[in-house]
Amino acid sequence: MKKLLYLLCAVGLFSCNESKVKQTEIIKNDLRAPAYPLVTIDPYTSAWSMTNNLYDEQVKHWTGKEFPLIGVIRVDGEVYRFMGVEKPPMRTIAGMSMAKAWNGKYTFNKPATDWEKPSFTDTQWKEGPAAFGTKDEVNVNTPWETKDIWVRRTIEINEDLSGKKLYLEYSHDDNFELYINGIEVVNTGYAWNKNVVIPIPEEVAKTITQGTTVIAAHGHNQTGGALVDFGLYAEDEIETFLTATAAQKSADVQATHTRYVFDCGSVELNLSFLAPLLMDDLNLVSRPVNYISYDVTSLDGKAHDVEMYFEAAPNWALDFPVQANKGEGYEKDNLIFLKSGSVEQNILGKSGDDIRIDWGYFYLCGEKGNTTSSVGDAYKMRAEFVKNGTLSGDISSKDNANLALAQSLGKTKSASGKVLIGYDDIYSIQYFGENLKPYWNKKGDKTIEQAFVEANNEFAKLSEACSTFDYQLMTEAAAVGGKEYAELCALAYRQAIAAHKVVEAPNGDLLFLSKENNSNGSIGTVDVTYPSAPLFLYYNPELAKALLNHIFYYSESGKWAKPFPAHDIGTYPLGNGQTYGGDMPVEEGGNMLTLTAAIAAVEGNAKYAEKHWEVLTIWTDYLVEKGLDPENQLCTDDFAGHFAHNVNLSAKAIMGIASYGYLADKLGKKDVAEKYTNKAKEMAEQWMKMADDGDHYRLTFDQPGTWSQKYNIIWNKIMDLNIFPASVAKKEIAFYLTKQNEYGLPLDSRKNYTKSDWIIWTATLADDQETFQKFISPLYKFMNETTDRVPMSDWYNTDSKTHVGFKARSVVGGYYMKMLENKLKK
Repeated sequence: MKKLLYLLCAVGLFSCNESKVKQTEIIKNDLRAPAYPLVTIDPYTSAWSMTNNLYDEQVKHWTGKEFPLIGVIRVDGEVYRFMGVEKPPMRTIAGMSMAKAWNGKYTFNKPATDWEKPSFTDTQWKEGPAAFGTKDEVNVNTPWETKDIWVRRTIEINEDLSGKKLYLEYSHDDNFELYINGIEVVNTGYAWNKNVVIPIPEEVAKTITQGTTVIAAHGHNQTGGALVDFGLYAEDEIETFLTATAAQKSADVQATHTRYVFDCGSVELNLSFLAPLLMDDLNLVSRPVNYISYDVTSLDGKAHDVEMYFEAAPNWALDFPVQANKGEGYEKDNLIFLKSGSVEQNILGKSGDDIRIDWGYFYLCGEKGNTTSSVGDAYKMRAEFVKNGTLSGDISSKDNANLALAQSLGKTKSASGKVLIGYDDIYSIQYFGENLKPYWNKKGDKTIEQAFVEANNEFAKLSEACSTFDYQLMTEAAAVGGKEYAELCALAYRQAIAAHKVVEAPNGDLLFLSKENNSNGSIGTVDVTYPSAPLFLYYNPELAKALLNHIFYYSESGKWAKPFPAHDIGTYPLGNGQTYGGDMPVEEGGNMLTLTAAIAAVEGNAKYAEKHWEVLTIWTDYLVEKGLDPENQLCTDDFAGHFAHNVNLSAKAIMGIASYGYLADKLGKKDVAEKYTNKAKEMAEQWMKMADDGDHYRLTFDQPGTWSQKYNIIWNKIMDLNIFPASVAKKEIAFYLTKQNEYGLPLDSRKNYTKSDWIIWTATLADDQETFQKFISPLYKFMNETTDRVPMSDWYNTDSKTHVGFKARSVVGGYYMKMLENKLKK
């Protein structure tokens, strides 16, 4: 395995000349990530680079919305942009409804032909304010509850736009077609997106002249929410300063670091993004501060004048960039704090999936001394830095302002530095009516400034500790699963953790609440917890318990009265009760029981289960009654729809019952253990007969000729439950190897798509590493080659380089199943 040595300063990166330099070994990750994690604090403060080179595109939130973060190095007066892009500002011609209210003509009845053309007469159509959609969508002012809507917007243009770069912005849910002056510009197919900005093709832009322009759209809602909104913009003519880029030499994703190396004229720049997510320290996991550090080294042996520049836009603290906001700065405890936030500050005021936080404050922070700062117009700040290598120091409060820090390294052959980036959300979660502060400030007795001071003081120690952890993770994962497996685990680590928020419940329970990213935005979803759990079981079972505590409380408090667990406790960040439209009785019952048993297996005792024995018994008895041949219902793969007689879901029920027997045995309840263990074995024997299809087991009991991944029986193997004979897994594995496509094993016989977490669970059923790697290599190939540049998708096509849906989800914590097996077998 190729190994590189990175030089890290042991006592803070501002004083390398006085420090003892320490060498930390790094096993380089050769995977070309679909997206590179940069800042990973929680589901809201989550920033990624979605291109090969850090300077090819704007830094983005996991949802794809821009979180502009620009990095520039100035070497002997020459500037090189190494992060982000410099985009000319957009001037509104006819804005989206969030920016400026607009009315359009609309109809729910299919119109006559040529409805999209400017000459069409729409006098019989209704008129209403945008946006058009269902009430669960943002800024909807005209309800659209039917399957289809046709909308026309007439724009009067009073200026000459010839030669200007024009852009369309639109939001839609689901299918969407849009025409400008009768020419089709957008045709999405089945998809849903918000605030997409695209350049208008030149041939279409030529039709947008002084006078009347008509934008017409058709929306078709297949299921769920509905939305139509659009606007027209022109690129402002303004001088730009950051056209020259550095030359990126490498990118390397580790568990806690993402590292880049650049050539910048006469110097080399090593840039590192550090999220110190060491799971044995919950205060550290919850502290909302990440680091961007750098090391500059002369390439020609000569000293060079070097200055660094970092700039952030207010988008980091806004749901939509058009929201009113203020930026300001101040000095405290030898640090310069630059902060930005919305004017409204409606704390915990909204919930949903494609939502970014717009309460609390974003911070960009650096040490005083060699740091200058500014708050204001981005182009003026850039111009000043390019000219002088410093900033004005004007950090007074301003509307709609960017934040910038510049650090002068002087004339040097080698120097280092860092900035800190973070977020104070004030309140993180609403939990059954009570607003909860983040775990790092659970008592309300700390300030965000104190958190930054602690983070700044601990940087050198944490940098070394995290590098050691990264090396150990890669070493351990490679030993049990091979190089490709280890590299996938490294990429999954921060994604899985940062899709959660750590808080403490009013009753003292630790809560590690997931956001169901890019799905429905649910909070604390049990069937998202289930696949993600191996990572947390491996590194800290207290966090595994924190994934379950809210569901136990929901049932034990009487707020949820059904004989099986809830699906969720709300829509993130509001955890006031289940909001998902349907129950998953067998799925969630099996999940909760199995994970409780897995905690006992890791800890070596069942004390946690004992606390919840009454409700565990209720759930188990439900599975005994309903689990063998499940009725028409959803499982965790709910995107595939409802169906009955699900063989894999039945296996989950059997594993849940067996888990209860396992727990009873650990608690000394021998009669109970024998009763339920025997019941699980009896059901497994029936399962084998009912599902048998010759050389494999079926997808559903009633459909011969079908098949599915039986990932749920992995617990039988790794916990030595001995409910299913080993021959079941062996038969399935042999069959699966005949069904693989170029990019992996399909989920089942219905479609060519798959779930990456389940592939790794299924692969772990194999008895040898060689067979395990036969399943991992196609998955690795997909992640390395996919053309969909998004934070790792767990739902993708096995016969193409595209994903179906889902990104940035915590379920990739399931990649650690192979490592968990190794831990439990020791």
